[in-house]
Amino acid sequence: MALTLTSTTLSELAVGSCATLASLELPEEIQGQLMHLGFVPESRVLVLRRAPAGDPTVYCVEGAEVALRKETAQFISVHSVCMPERKAAR
Repeated sequence: MALTLTSTTLSELAVGSCATLASLELPEEIQGQLMHLGFVPESRVLVLRRAPAGDPTVYCVEGAEVALRKETAQFISVHSVCMPERKAAR
């Protein structure tokens, strides 16, 4: 698995990519709710899919699928981006 270090926001990631969370710069109430769902620094997040109109985007973190609007995801920083591991064909 190749790892490219970058600094970006969750909202800028392409569908199919994954990243390691760096920080959440959101109001305390929203930040607390997301942290309970697994959005904590150093957790890995996979971008699963976007709505047909482009918003919201569904992310997978700690096994949970969470849909976030761009207006929220733009305040979540990631410090590394990687391609997810491919499962072997059956």
